[in-house]
Amino acid sequence: MHALVSEYLRLGLAFDRLEEGFVDAYTGDPQLRREVESAPKPDPKLLASRAASLRADLPSAGLSPRRTEFLDAHLVAMECSARKFAGEEIGFIDEVRAYFDVDIAPGNPDDYADAHRKMDEVLGGSGPLAERVVAYRKADEIPPEKLQAAVDAFSSALRERVRDRYPLPDHEHVTYEVVGDKPWSGFNYYLGNFESRVAINSDLKQHMAHLPSLIAHESYPGHHTEHCRKEAGLVAAGEAEQTLFLVNTPQCLMAEGLADLALSSIIGPGWGTWAQEIYADLGLRFDGERAERFAAASAQLLSVRQDAALLLHDQHRTEDEVAAFLQRWSLATPERARQSLRFLSSPLWRAYISTYVEGYRLLGGWLDKAADDGERIDRFGRLLDEPLTPGALRKLL
Repeated sequence: MHALVSEYLRLGLAFDRLEEGFVDAYTGDPQLRREVESAPKPDPKLLASRAASLRADLPSAGLSPRRTEFLDAHLVAMECSARKFAGEEIGFIDEVRAYFDVDIAPGNPDDYADAHRKMDEVLGGSGPLAERVVAYRKADEIPPEKLQAAVDAFSSALRERVRDRYPLPDHEHVTYEVVGDKPWSGFNYYLGNFESRVAINSDLKQHMAHLPSLIAHESYPGHHTEHCRKEAGLVAAGEAEQTLFLVNTPQCLMAEGLADLALSSIIGPGWGTWAQEIYADLGLRFDGERAERFAAASAQLLSVRQDAALLLHDQHRTEDEVAAFLQRWSLATPERARQSLRFLSSPLWRAYISTYVEGYRLLGGWLDKAADDGERIDRFGRLLDEPLTPGALRKLL
């Protein structure tokens, strides 16, 4: 292993001593992790200094330009995290820029109003739109006794599609489990050796319209597929920095953008009808065409949650004000708005919402520039296989 990469891994692993869960995945040398875990608890100021020192050494380290660019962007993020752990005040927009290599700004309320108009057309009927949306989502809930069968069915169907287009090792595997008391709806724990554990939050009702995208996001061709392809390719080729996946780094924006585009990339238009057939086999009635139209209208609300984060952390509005904003524009129930607020208020996750918003925009914009379906398939494959950063992808636009 290259000496600088070894130090990069030690530095990244040390953050888990400050905040458990900061290391999202590590599949490298277990001895290295044991050494970090057995050392004294690190001083975040020293971690910040070490990140800056490693950045200064990068140009003369003899690594390829691609690996140098990747490590540089991630060391910027790690230095910012260390400064935050040390108690330094960093503005929210600057924090997001350092973590994810993107600049953020509020969305346009006119777009949100237009989304509401389109959602109204899809749902029809009369009465307040928010009430009709609640009723629509209530009718779309998956009966708890059917959830496991539905998860297995979509996982199997998507896995077959993915393995045909983006080959995976024969022994790759995903295990699903239901958990509670979490700020997210689903989470992929990549365990290495082409195996993942996907947790689904039981505190949130799972919906028929959402479950296909959730499985695609977490497993096929989302997080699990990306981890497997990079382990089989980059890690096997000696790029040990790819054995470490940290929260609040450019990796996250790329991974979440890829995962949010996973269903549309592997199934494409018509995913609603495709899902309807699978649900029918489970004895569940699902209007796939209507769900697809409603999802397309709802996509214009992409920036609402990032706007909520800006209100909370940049404009220092109260939690009640932010919850009201979420209820107004995302048409969330009070309970759902408070669940979103819990995610936005978490010290570890507060900036993370931007990975979904800006990742979807950046990666989706690049995929949409493909000349045809074949090129789009190839471009998505590059996202699965290459260690691209937001800066590197912007150069390709």
